[in-house]
Amino acid sequence: MTRLVRSVGALKAGEKRPVRRRAVNQLMVGLTAGATLLALLPLVLIIAYAIHRGIGALSAAFFTETFKPIQFGSDAAQGGVLHAIVGSLLITGAALVMASPIGILAGVFLAERQSGMLTGAVRFCNDILSAMPSIVVGVTAYVLIVQRTRAFSGFAGSAALAVLMVPTIARTTEEMLRLIPRGIREASAALGMPVWRTTLQVVLPMAVGGITTGVLLALARAAGETAPLLVTVLGNNNLSLNLFGPLQALPLLAYRYTDQPYASMNQQAWGAALLLIFFVLGTNLVVRLVLRGRNSGMGQR
Repeated sequence: MTRLVRSVGALKAGEKRPVRRRAVNQLMVGLTAGATLLALLPLVLIIAYAIHRGIGALSAAFFTETFKPIQFGSDAAQGGVLHAIVGSLLITGAALVMASPIGILAGVFLAERQSGMLTGAVRFCNDILSAMPSIVVGVTAYVLIVQRTRAFSGFAGSAALAVLMVPTIARTTEEMLRLIPRGIREASAALGMPVWRTTLQVVLPMAVGGITTGVLLALARAAGETAPLLVTVLGNNNLSLNLFGPLQALPLLAYRYTDQPYASMNQQAWGAALLLIFFVLGTNLVVRLVLRGRNSGMGQR
């Protein structure tokens, strides 16, 4: 009789456990979903507010004209930001060209030589550089480039942005290369391929998607940086293609137009900020689509 009572009690307890597990699971799923929405809320608010304030500035003149001074007694929007768009493309493009080879090669070195004094020193410097304030990098570029050449230039701004981009590219490249199975390297070595050739022709192509993502993350950070440009680029109200002279950039224009007492210039500042947001989002979406098509094509092969 006692055993029967115990069996019935155990059966009832067993019936309660699945209910409790489902309740705990639903609670944790709800907390996870709430945390995700809470993390996305600032992004949604920023994009919505930028669209609300800057959408009115977007027009044909905004994209095709350069700066025009506001006439006395008028607050109507004058000119556009074509010079800032071209300047941003030149500065960030040059920074990307300078930072990508250095960051990728540094990541390859850290991934292939995971131990050693030199590897530890490189990784430590990379971590310190990733946390370096952007204004410090900008002032360093000002001292080493602007003061020595006695001229503000887009090249000085590109050099400062490249320094900020290298740690992100290096760290992402290292992590992506570590995800490649060890057996692939061993199979390549068994076929007689040297280590450098295995890395360049086997490992790197397999990690190109992750490396591209790291480059995009670095580009997204550099595209919106303002502090390094304040002390290196100076700004230019005219359209210029000279990378070794003063240039205008979207984040620099947005920063300076917000201090102006004219509502039209304030609106153009929000329009420039909105362009930066669209640039970052658009670049990520396009590259994801390209990589998805590349991966599906490789799967069909």
